[in-house]
Amino acid sequence: MTALISRIWGCVDGNPANPDLGELSGHWNRRVKGDVRWLSCVGSTHANSLAASEDARFEAAVDGVFFEHPGTSPAEVFLQAFRKKGFVRSLEELDGDFAVGVVDRQSDEVWLGRDCFGVRPLYFAEGSGKFAFSSQPAALASLPWVGRETNDRFVALFAASHYRTFDNRPWESPYARVAQLPAGHWLRWKDGNRTQGRYWELKDSGDSSMPEKEMADRYRELLFEAVRKRLRCTPRRAFTLSGGMDSSSVLSAAVSLEGSKQVAASTVYDDATYDESEDIRTILDETVSKWIRVDVSKPDVHDFIGKMVQINDEPIATATWLSHFQLCGELGASGFPAVFTGLGGDELNAGEYEHFFFFFADLRAVGKYSLLDEEIRGWVRHHDHPIYTKNAEVAARMVSRVADLDIPGRCLPDRERIGKYSSVLAHEFFDLGSFEPEMDRVFSSYLKNRTYQDIFRETAPCCLRAQDRHGFAFGLAHLNPFYDRRLVEFLFQVPGTAKIRSGVTKHLLREAMRGVLPEQTRTRIKKTGWNAPAHVWFSGSEADRLLDELKAGKLGKEGKLNLVEIERLVLEHREIVSSGQMRENHMMLLWQLANLNAWIGR
Repeated sequence: MTALISRIWGCVDGNPANPDLGELSGHWNRRVKGDVRWLSCVGSTHANSLAASEDARFEAAVDGVFFEHPGTSPAEVFLQAFRKKGFVRSLEELDGDFAVGVVDRQSDEVWLGRDCFGVRPLYFAEGSGKFAFSSQPAALASLPWVGRETNDRFVALFAASHYRTFDNRPWESPYARVAQLPAGHWLRWKDGNRTQGRYWELKDSGDSSMPEKEMADRYRELLFEAVRKRLRCTPRRAFTLSGGMDSSSVLSAAVSLEGSKQVAASTVYDDATYDESEDIRTILDETVSKWIRVDVSKPDVHDFIGKMVQINDEPIATATWLSHFQLCGELGASGFPAVFTGLGGDELNAGEYEHFFFFFADLRAVGKYSLLDEEIRGWVRHHDHPIYTKNAEVAARMVSRVADLDIPGRCLPDRERIGKYSSVLAHEFFDLGSFEPEMDRVFSSYLKNRTYQDIFRETAPCCLRAQDRHGFAFGLAHLNPFYDRRLVEFLFQVPGTAKIRSGVTKHLLREAMRGVLPEQTRTRIKKTGWNAPAHVWFSGSEADRLLDELKAGKLGKEGKLNLVEIERLVLEHREIVSSGQMRENHMMLLWQLANLNAWIGR
């Protein structure tokens, strides 16, 4: 497999020579005014996703799709809007998933823009009067005036902290001199000067006063419309399918809209901890014409990590994405150009386990103590776990740990989670105790601020990035109806009491899908969680191989890791898994170290 450098690429006063570009089959590359200014699109086109256009004054490259213009070149769509309304206004009014770059020859300006949620990636670098941008960071790092020096904070967080910390600074990338344009932002560069801003952001408009039935009807209407406009852009597609509500809701909405069953794909495992095959079967008869099962039980973990790191230009946050990589390979080989997912459903519907604590904090803040006690009892009843115990004391402790109860809506960084593995780092390299995550406080609700943090600084960015790159590697576009501007704006007006009810998450979505989803799926409370059995993957010979590679690798040789502590954790992990102990293992840490070592060693 050839390394994929970039979808869109542009440079001003730089050297466009990049040998990797010429190795890609089916690519095209145009240059304007010799080596002074140029744009290109590289790779296969899928779902109207990749295009460039130019006229006497402007040249544009777009990686993405505008939903209201199916079948039309997205670059032509954007240039037409740009000529009439300007760059920022065009971003405000066009609905889609996109990264766009425009060169204005007359004014010697470069404009960049990225969709509201960062579904399509976009990076840039600047220095000494030069400016370049790309869909992926390694294309920029390969430029002589940029370089591949790594971002030490990113390296330290990836080595020893939680994956929620990796994207806390949305302007940064894993490379020290490569920046990222955050979701919902625009950028203008001219004569060595850069200006930027947001063209879209969520605002606190309070809770909706709609009756719940009306609110559920509106939710269903918006979700169906989000699915409908994406279906128009993708005449042939598949759907990811797990045992949960989100992917099932997207699939069932499409079946209702199309009047026909759809193709669905799922990852399955021998290990019952994360396999959802039996839960998935409850929806197959009503919605699925063909079920593609991708078995990910016994992968060659290190081989896959090497391939994924090459494609991603960076380490991959969680082991779930190894399963996703294999699923994309299967769908790509089957000739599907696009796949629909349920990504975003957990964040927007209060579906994460930790969302309970922010919901509890909201109830406490407004003095709803009897309802708070009732919700805690429901939480315990439905979600108690032999390792992760649920009771009133745990709830109170966690609320005080993650919520500032003196300032309404102010969420706190989870210091215990951030620093759990701080001993893995050599202290002289980086002190995790000095890392202060940026915590947004846009709303007066703790739960809404937690959701906002998830989407723009924590869970969503790493997922969208890996999803995009894996898809592109196999000619596959991803479509995420939950990340729809109108739907998201609506869901941020939904009160927490409509999202969590009697200890059950996603209450309003369940009501919205009444009569659409099979009842067994709609009412299922159990949440397996989108994960993979990496605890098994790193419990045998793979653990020994990881230790050997860390000792021989650049990070180990440079003294940035505490190899003695890592060896202790590897042995402890193996003992926990082999003996079946009911205690937390270290699979996430070991996955991160394996990925980081593979990336640093490239």
